Amino acid sequence: MDIGTIILQDGTVIKGKSYGSKSAKIGEIVFNTSMTGYQEILTDPSYASQIIVMTYPEIGNYGINNFDFESDRPALFGFVAKNRCKTGKESHYQSSKSIEKYLEENDIVAIYDVDTRSLVKKIRKYGTMNAYIAGYDMSENEIEAKLDELQNYQSKKDIILDVCPKETYQFNKEGDINLAFIDYGAKKGILNSLAQRGCKITVYRADIEADKLVDKGYDAIFLSNGPGNPADYTFQIEQIKKLSGTIPIFGICLGYQLLALALGSDTYKLKYGHRGANHPVINLENNKVMITSQNHGYAVDETKLTNIMRATYKNLNDNTLEGFEATRLKIYAVQFHPEANPGPNDASVIFDEWINIMKANKNKQDKQVKNEK
Repeated sequence: MDIGTIILQDGTVIKGKSYGSKSAKIGEIVFNTSMTGYQEILTDPSYASQIIVMTYPEIGNYGINNFDFESDRPALFGFVAKNRCKTGKESHYQSSKSIEKYLEENDIVAIYDVDTRSLVKKIRKYGTMNAYIAGYDMSENEIEAKLDELQNYQSKKDIILDVCPKETYQFNKEGDINLAFIDYGAKKGILNSLAQRGCKITVYRADIEADKLVDKGYDAIFLSNGPGNPADYTFQIEQIKKLSGTIPIFGICLGYQLLALALGSDTYKLKYGHRGANHPVINLENNKVMITSQNHGYAVDETKLTNIMRATYKNLNDNTLEGFEATRLKIYAVQFHPEANPGPNDASVIFDEWINIMKANKNKQDKQVKNEK
C-alpha cells in the first residue's frame, strides 16, 4: 500500500496510507462529525478547496451509489479517515462502486490509517489551518519546500463561480410557487426539497444581476449554500441589497450570511466551524430544539444585527446565531440545512413553514387582483 502525506501549517507532518489520487493538493483542513453520509459530504460544493477529516472511524463500508450525489462533481481537495473498509464488497444493495474507485476517478487525494482523534484535537485547539495532502510519500526536502507555501496560501475569493452552474436552467417546470434560485454552490437536496413542496424552480448562476430577476413574475428568491468567505462576495451582496424589500427572500448557509451582510450586519470566521449532522439548534420563539445538518466556517455576528433583523435560532453548542428574520422585508434565513442530506429531518419543517407563507402571500395577492377587476 502506498504511503500518503499530510503537512499542516504549523509544521506537523502526518503519514498514512494512500487510497485515492496520487497527486498533491493544498487547501484548508476541516473536520466533519457525521456518522453516515460520506457520499453526500464528498459531493457537497461547500467543501470546495478543503480537506475533510472524518471523525467517524470507519469509512467506505456501504460504497458509492447512483442516487445520493449532491453535485455532478466533487469540489473538495482531500479526504482523511481513520479506517477504510477493505472487505471488497460494499454492504449497501444500491452500491455501484467502492469509495476508493470514486476517489481515484475524481482525482481526490485520500489518506487513511491516520490518528484522526489527535488531528481533530489539534484543529479544535488551534483552529482550521492550511494543509498539504499528497497521495505519495513526500521527501524531507519536498516537505520543507511546502511549508512556506502553506503560510501564504489563500483560497480563491470568487470560488463560488467554480461551483455554480454554467448557465441558467429550469429544475422543476411545474409548481404553485414560482421560485428564482440563486446557486452559489447548491446541494441537489435543497432543490429536490423545494420541488417536492410545489415550487417551480429556475436556477441562476452566482453572478446573476438583480435587474435580471425583477418583473419576471417570481413569487420569491432563494439564496443557496456555497463555499468561501461571505465578506469576499461584494458583488453578490450588492445584488441582494437591490432585491431586499422588493420580493420575499429565503437564504440558507452562505445565502443566510450574504443576506445578513446586505442588511448591514457582519460575519466572522469560526475557530473550527460547524460541520456535521448532529448540531443542536434552539428555536428562540418556542424553545424547541432540533438536531441539524451543518457545513460552514463563518457565522453572523449577533451583536451587529440591525433594527429590522430579529434572531430566530441559536446553536446550543457555542451559542452562535443560526437564524434571523426581517419580516418587514419578507426575509427569512437560517445557517443550517433544512434539507439535511446527510442528517436528521428535524429542520425540514422550516421549508414547510416558509412555503406556506409564500402560498398565503400568493393567495392574498390573487384575491387583491380579482377584487380590482
